[in-house]
Amino acid sequence: MFLEHTGSQSRRKGWVEVICGSMFSGKTEELIRRLRRAEFAKQRVEIFKPEVDTRYASSEVVSHDATSIRSTAVPGSSNLVLLAGEIDVVGIDEAQFFDDGLPSVCEQLANSGVRVIAAGLDMDFQGRPFGPMPKLMAIAEYVTKVHAICMHCGELATFSHRKSGNEDLIQLGETDSYEPLCRTCFQFAKDASLRSRGGQGTNT
Repeated sequence: MFLEHTGSQSRRKGWVEVICGSMFSGKTEELIRRLRRAEFAKQRVEIFKPEVDTRYASSEVVSHDATSIRSTAVPGSSNLVLLAGEIDVVGIDEAQFFDDGLPSVCEQLANSGVRVIAAGLDMDFQGRPFGPMPKLMAIAEYVTKVHAICMHCGELATFSHRKSGNEDLIQLGETDSYEPLCRTCFQFAKDASLRSRGGQGTNT
């Protein structure tokens, strides 16, 4: 952790990093890579995820390629401040599922000298900004947008298309439920879904 020197005093400098993108873009893999580097440097690291994410393990953050790192599941963003005492680096996975207080908590941690690394979906299955992610990206010093490969055309994918007709905002799933798509293929898929429900797509 960098130190800022002011006269005879020094204090840790914190900041916020955001890793964002669609599903299957490697967000969690990149988060784990950064956290492991911090651990290798003998920094004190804690990793948190929302309690709602129980797809793989309750006490680990696990990527789609089965890379994992120990973590603590918490019910809300306020718990991060209580559990992050004396920590150099805080990792947050599935940040989009946290409450709207997450950006303020991340700022509080960064202002106290903690490096905060948050990973999450920037858009939901309808292509809309997801949860606290827009504000979190706005206050971050560093934002990394990672990309998947479009399952239809092979171009870079930035959207997470839900293949089922479920309209719930939160639906945990894998490749059986979601597929990464580029903008063009995502719009075609949305139009097809509208037509199948009796509506009209933008290209009709």
